[in-house]
Amino acid sequence: MAGLASDGSNPDVSLLYDINGLAREAPPWLDRVMGFVGEYGIMLALVIVALWTWWSVRRRDTLADSVSGFASLVWAPLAAGVAVLVNIPIRGFVERPRPFNDHQGLEVLVSGKTDFSFVSDHATLAMAIAVGVFIAHRKLGLLAIALAFAEGFCRVYMGVHYPTDVIGGIALGTAVALLLAPVAHALLTPLVSAIARSRRGARLVRSRSAAARSAVPETLDIPEPRVGSGPEDNDLAA
Repeated sequence: MAGLASDGSNPDVSLLYDINGLAREAPPWLDRVMGFVGEYGIMLALVIVALWTWWSVRRRDTLADSVSGFASLVWAPLAAGVAVLVNIPIRGFVERPRPFNDHQGLEVLVSGKTDFSFVSDHATLAMAIAVGVFIAHRKLGLLAIALAFAEGFCRVYMGVHYPTDVIGGIALGTAVALLLAPVAHALLTPLVSAIARSRRGARLVRSRSAAARSAVPETLDIPEPRVGSGPEDNDLAA
C-alpha cells in the first residue's frame, strides 16, 4: 500500500509540485518563517484560540451554557489525542513514504522526517482541535478551522506531505471530533458540573462577572424563592 502517488501525471503529485514550487521561488527568510509556522506556529495559534474560547465560554449568561461549552472545549485536545492514536495503524497499513523520498526537486523545509506520510499528524491534530473549538464556540471555531486548513497548506508547501495526506488528516480529525463528541460530552459534563460546584474549580468554568450578571449562585443548584419576598426579589435571571 506504499504508493498512493507515484508519478507526475498523478494530480496529487502535480499539486504537490505546484504548491512546493512556491517555496523554491520564495526568499529564504520566507521559507524559514513558513517552516516554523507549519511545524509549530499554527499549533501554538490553535492553543491561543482555545484559551480565547475558554475565556469566552466562562462569560456566558447561564451556568449551564458555561458548563456545556467548557466540556466541549475539554474534548478538543482529547479528540486530537484519540485521532493521532487512530492514525497509528492507518500509517502502518498504508506505509506511504514521504514525498521527498520518491520525487526529485522538492524544496524540503524541515529535516528529520523519517516516518510514513499518510495521513498527516499535523493536519489531524489541527482539525480535531479546531472542530472541538467549533463545538464550543461557533465563531472562534471557524477561525480555528481556517488555521487547520492553513496548517495543511503549510505541510505541502514544506515538502513533507502530499495534498492527499493533508486531506486524509482533515477528514480523520473531523470524524473523530464529531462522531465521538456526544459520548465525550455525556462523560465530561458531569465532571465539569462537579468542578463548577467546587470552590476552587468554579472559576475555571464561570467568571465572577458572569455569575454576578446573572445573579445565580456559583453552583448548579437554583435556590427557591424566599417566602413573603416581593416580586422584584423573585425575578431570578436565567
